[in-house]
Amino acid sequence: MKQHTLKDSFSLSGKGLHTGLNINVTFKPAPENHGYKFQRIDLEGQPAIDALAENVSNTQRGTVLAKGEVSVSTVEHALAALYAMQVDNCLIEVDAPEVPILDGSAIQYVNAIEKVGLQEQAAERDYYIVKSKIEVRDEEAGASILLLPDDQFVVNSLIAFDSVILDNQFATLDNLADFKKEIAASRTFVFVREIEPLLENNLIKGGDLDNAIVIYERQITQDRFDQLADKLHVTHQDATKLGYIQHKELVFPNEPARHKLMDVIGDLALIGKPLRGRVIATCPGHTINTKVARQIRKDIKQNEVQAPVYDPNIAPLMDINRIRELLPHRYPFLLVDKIIEMGANHIVGVKTVSGNEPFFQGHFPQEPVMPGVLLVESMAQVGGLLVLNTVEDPEKYSTYFVKIDAVKFRQKVVPGDTLVFRLEFLTEMRRGIASMKGYAFVGEKLVCEAEFMAQIIKNK
Repeated sequence: MKQHTLKDSFSLSGKGLHTGLNINVTFKPAPENHGYKFQRIDLEGQPAIDALAENVSNTQRGTVLAKGEVSVSTVEHALAALYAMQVDNCLIEVDAPEVPILDGSAIQYVNAIEKVGLQEQAAERDYYIVKSKIEVRDEEAGASILLLPDDQFVVNSLIAFDSVILDNQFATLDNLADFKKEIAASRTFVFVREIEPLLENNLIKGGDLDNAIVIYERQITQDRFDQLADKLHVTHQDATKLGYIQHKELVFPNEPARHKLMDVIGDLALIGKPLRGRVIATCPGHTINTKVARQIRKDIKQNEVQAPVYDPNIAPLMDINRIRELLPHRYPFLLVDKIIEMGANHIVGVKTVSGNEPFFQGHFPQEPVMPGVLLVESMAQVGGLLVLNTVEDPEKYSTYFVKIDAVKFRQKVVPGDTLVFRLEFLTEMRRGIASMKGYAFVGEKLVCEAEFMAQIIKNK
């Protein structure tokens, strides 16, 4: 899968939910590996903030990103739309401290993205793959998020409130392709009992009955109800009639649960790369959503690259017979058993380390350890197959490595280990010269890494 950006820019305008300001926001194409950035064009120097979990400064009634004294809030709906529409790189210019609330959903963002279309980029999309159970709990709030391995991105959202109008609901998104139809039009919601505290905290100045679902489930006096209506600049209503009191009817019977699912997607976009796994969110909110995103960001920082997924039950792209056709190496120096994945810019290979390897006789008889130089050689052979994949009739060429840099050995490799190698181009091939970065893993642990420069030469 390749990264994508927008084919063209688009702009939207509307009120800020909390500031009440008239706000303009513009979404622009961005280069490969740019990610999402919000730029405050109303401030001197037009500072930009990376949309990453470590930059979350507040989660009260919305997700707030900050860098120093500069902040931008209510970013979750725009991020959910970009993520769900599989836009990897985008610069978002905004002329206020928050993104406009529009109708309280993500549908206008989705429609605008569809209208301008997407542009495929050369760089490959890098996923964060959930390989084992990840669970984050907030006992005080009664919230939890569970991440489980899955072949694609799936979200389940379950909400529960002490309310006769809105109690328990759930929503599911099994495929991002269904986001527009199933999730995007779901609006934010608020209980009438929450409105006064929000107003006292100088929030929801732009809130009204057109950009939110408003739930009236605990009767108050008519005078108090009228006072709230005046503060929100909306018409008076009958205080004896409980229920949903916004102007537009519910888009879905479980619209609040679908909106919470949208918020989960928008906050998980702060991981900085698309996620592959199943998300089960129970009573989610921005606080726990961004806590999960921060935990994954920490893992990404600690591990420069994830170990490739290796399922021995899946047939390889290249078995040992095909590898023998392409590489000149033979026993005891053929050090790759199969290739399990290959793209335009990367390759994944496997080497099973047997106790019968000839080098263990002398390295070392009492404590067999695979020599580091052979780890590098194994990696180089996998990289050679990637280079050969760039030419027609690869059987007629050989690959020679002309430079090896930045070699690091992190853990010893012993009999019984299965090595999984990932090699990727650092630059485009030029005049038969390729630069690559290689990683070797045993399980989830990185055991070796190196940078290579190789030259491909036609055999005589």
